[in-house]
Amino acid sequence: MAKLLVVDDEVGIRELLSEILSDEGHAVQTAANAEEARQAIQSDSFNLVLLDIWMPDMDGVTLLKELSAKQLLHCPVIMMSGHATIDTAVEATRYGASDFLEKPISMKRLLTAVNAALQNSRFPDPVSAAGSVAAADKNGPHADVFRSSDRLLDTISFSLPLREARDKFEKLYLQVLLEEENYSMSKVAVKSGLERTHLYRKIKQLEVPMQPKSKG
Repeated sequence: MAKLLVVDDEVGIRELLSEILSDEGHAVQTAANAEEARQAIQSDSFNLVLLDIWMPDMDGVTLLKELSAKQLLHCPVIMMSGHATIDTAVEATRYGASDFLEKPISMKRLLTAVNAALQNSRFPDPVSAAGSVAAADKNGPHADVFRSSDRLLDTISFSLPLREARDKFEKLYLQVLLEEENYSMSKVAVKSGLERTHLYRKIKQLEVPMQPKSKG
């Protein structure tokens, strides 16, 4: 799981990008303007920043210059805009931007750019990260869940495309949690750290059974 910062003055875009990227398994923080972004970057570390160019208090390229000059950026930056010129995109690249997304942004283009930026920065992919978490938690609070799923994890082939492998892991993870908590959605939400609306959406998307199979 990567930690991402989405900076955009349009609340609808912030919420949409946040929801999409959260569904991909990332931890997403948002900022509505350059000042909020500056404060977030100074107080926390991120694996990737998605930065809008046109904002009311300061444009994204100027903010990018400032952060680069102060050596506050230690991760890739993807610029976003619906009105930028080629010269603006080139200038942003000169100051450290790794990619440029033109609005309206398609989900496919967004995820391609985010995955490429994370891979190029050598951030561990979600499947590898999930495996590391599983290994670390074998003696932790979720030990019972991970022990019961060890054998099933062997059925996930690492030759699969990343998204397909991640979907298989998430489906398995939710299946095990549901069984461990006797299909109590409230308990599964707490144990998985997911909001109930997000949990329901994931279960429906992955076609996870919400009740035990009937015997006979």
